[in-house]
Amino acid sequence: MTIDEGKVRFMSFSSGSSGNCYCFEYSGGAVLVDAGVSIRHLKAGLQTYGISPERIRGVLITHDHADHIRNLGSFCKKLRIPVWMTSELRASAPVGWMTGPFLDPVVRILPASGAAQIIPSEVYATPFIVPHDATQTVGYLIDILGHRIVIMTDIGAMTEEASEFARKASTVIVEANYDLQMLLEGPYPKALQDRIRSGHGHLSNSECAEAVAGFMHEGLRNVFLCHLSAHNNTPEKALAEVGKVLGGSGVRLTALPRTECSPLFEL
Repeated sequence: MTIDEGKVRFMSFSSGSSGNCYCFEYSGGAVLVDAGVSIRHLKAGLQTYGISPERIRGVLITHDHADHIRNLGSFCKKLRIPVWMTSELRASAPVGWMTGPFLDPVVRILPASGAAQIIPSEVYATPFIVPHDATQTVGYLIDILGHRIVIMTDIGAMTEEASEFARKASTVIVEANYDLQMLLEGPYPKALQDRIRSGHGHLSNSECAEAVAGFMHEGLRNVFLCHLSAHNNTPEKALAEVGKVLGGSGVRLTALPRTECSPLFEL
């Protein structure tokens, strides 16, 4: 399946604590965000839509939690494409035999500020810090041939900087991790509940809705809800809560599947 010049397509291979990986495809190739799924799962998802793995030209890493980098070594070894991350994340990246020998030849360091040219003259990525309890966590403003996309998969609280980046984007992928009542009444011990709600854990449905209301703008076309909890949320609850602030706006609102591949969306 070919993609028309100037178009951008998006899919998720998995979005949740079991693994995270996202793909943005355009006429010149494709870029991934995170490497938390197996190569087999990645290739199967691509094959569903007739996309060759050879089209992937780079991977952006958001942070060093296992559900986002679990298969980074395999990606480096088998795809042999540039892996972009901040210098702080590079210092914390696994150096064991599964990753170390394969990461060194392909790793690229993002600049301390401003946009990095991920694919010359076609794809640029600007990282920004978000609160989360990893070594460092970044969201990205990704510019693909003029299409501006913001992705922030794990974010304990919305920041003004993150919101400002989202106000520049036509597509925003943002976490809606938990429903507060389900979390408080669910199986998690209080210490884990407190960690999730700490401001450096995850974003609730209501916090996500408040964030979306804050960055709503005329050019917003798509909002994808990611990283929904298996135990403390449902797609229906997340969509209903965030949908309250988007009703009548014409913005497409979608909850991404936790473990399966999503549909292929044209942005």
